[in-house]
Formats: sequence, C-alpha cells, structure tokens
Amino acid sequence: MKTKILQILRQSEAYISGQELCEKLGVSRTAVWKAIKQLREQGYKIEAAQNRGYRLSAVPDVLSKQEIVSCMHTKWLGHKVFYYDEIDSTNTETKRKAEEGEPHGTLVVADMQSAGRGRRGRDWSSPHHQGIFFTILLRPKIEPVNAPMLTLVMAMAVARGISESTGLKAQIKWPNDIVINGKKVVGILTEMSAQIDYVNHVVIGTGINVHQSSFPEELAQKATSIDIENEKLGGAKISRAQLLEKILEQFEIYYEKYIKTQDLSGLMEEYNQELVNKNRKVRVLDPLGEFEGQALGINAHGSLLVEKDSGETVEISSGEVSVRGIYGYV
Repeated sequence: MKTKILQILRQSEAYISGQELCEKLGVSRTAVWKAIKQLREQGYKIEAAQNRGYRLSAVPDVLSKQEIVSCMHTKWLGHKVFYYDEIDSTNTETKRKAEEGEPHGTLVVADMQSAGRGRRGRDWSSPHHQGIFFTILLRPKIEPVNAPMLTLVMAMAVARGISESTGLKAQIKWPNDIVINGKKVVGILTEMSAQIDYVNHVVIGTGINVHQSSFPEELAQKATSIDIENEKLGGAKISRAQLLEKILEQFEIYYEKYIKTQDLSGLMEEYNQELVNKNRKVRVLDPLGEFEGQALGINAHGSLLVEKDSGETVEISSGEVSVRGIYGYV
C-alpha cells in the first residue's frame, strides 16, 4: 500500500485528500494514516494540511523496491522488479531469474554488489549507498550475432539519461563505457544465453558511480562520479531511483528502434554524436597486433571504424580501444 500511496502522491503537485486515498486504495483512513507515518519514518517528507490532505514534498535517496516502483513510468521495462540490499552480482542473479522463467523486461537492482564484474572479468567496486547497480532481462527475437549491439543501445540510454537528469555532458567510449570530462562513470556488461540460431535471453548489467566523493589512488585518474562532476557545476545531488527510471525510459525508446531492424541503422547518427572516440586518435589493442589510427564512428552493426595511419579503414568489433586523453592514454 505504501508504494501505491507514493505513486498517487508523485502524480499530483496538489494535495490529495485522505478520503481520496481511501477510495483509490479501498482501505480505511486509519490504514492510510499508518502508511503515511511509516513513509515519513523512512525519510519521505509528506506535508499534511487540514481540509486539504497530503502532499509529497521531498524523497530520500533510497533504492528500495518501493521507491523504484513508485517512480516507474515505463511501458514494459521494469514492471517486475527484484531489489537486493546486497548481492553477489545483478547479472548473475538475473541469469538465475532467466532460468527460472522470469519475463522479458524484468529488472534486478542492488544497492551493493560483493562480486560485481566488468568486461573480461574485471572487478567493479560497489559500496553501499554510492551507486546504481542494475541488470535487465531481455528475451528478444533476434539472431544471436546481433545481440552484442544491445550494449551500445544501453550505452545510449545511460548517456542520455544522465545528461537529461543532471545537465552533465555524458559521452560514450566505445563500446561499453560512459565518460564525463574524460573519466569513466559507468560500465556496462552484456551476457547472452543462446542456441546456434536462437537467443534464450540477454542480460545487460550497468554500474553507475553516483555518490562517490573520492576514489583509490590507482583509479583517481580514470574514474569519477556524478556527484564529483555535478559539484564542479554547483549542481545538487540526484535521486538514484529517479535517474534509474529515466535511463529505463530512454532504453525503451532506443530498444524499440533497434528491434525493428536488428541493427543500429536508426541509431547510428545519434550514437556517433555522443561518441567520445569520434575523430580522435585511438590505439587498438588487437590480439593480432596493436595499431593506431583515427576513429570515424560506428557502422550499422556497432563496429568501430578506424582509419589506420596507412589510410586503410578497418572495422573493430572486439578487443580493446584506448583513446588519447581518456583514462590516462596520452
């Protein structure tokens, strides 16, 4: 009931009478009063005025299921939410949920991960109350070869969600990082279960540095947080739940464009506008040998086009790409 009350209060800037809440929820005034009292104890600021009712004036920065669900305005994504105060990995848990038959669009969120992972098995630090760690479960009817492009779809959604929520210029470092002012603020990890010609499911995990005020010395030159960058502009702290909801809204928009063609032809132009690599000198750490060149942007399949110093243009679909001036590569 508390979640329903929050949803109703969020939808109105005006006061909502206790009687109206009772009628919408089918409960007594005493039940409404008790729920309001519990919400206040959780940090929600709910004003009460005689003959007018209740109004939500401020919310705490929490990632509870109650808060996430009450923020949700998506059409299909995140309509089923699993929230954990602490978990090994949201990707690992979402894969478990997939095997148990949970539906397309299921969302798994954690306040803290004890075994978070980035690409190539790298650790992703995730202390309590600092970041957003979430994974979405998709069951797309696509060819398995097209699934890796979903990483780029999520990157677009995260970059746009951060930019619209904060005013910060969030950019994409191909293929799966989001950077602000040249430092990493987001990592994305996509994993798939598939047959030769059929996708069982795809999970896309995202970790966002939000409230961290500092980083260990070995990361300080490469990593940042939304709060650190926001403070430089005099911006206020943001709500993690509301940022998450904004990202999910954006993902729905981009995903639906992607699924029509099963490629990035409808998103390529916008992606390249946000690509920090574009027209920059890059170093490609290819297993067959390193080389340098200039990044030209992505193609419709999500590969990075790099013009070598020799003038030859090659498509990069795997490996590591470093960009001059990003993450200490100079």
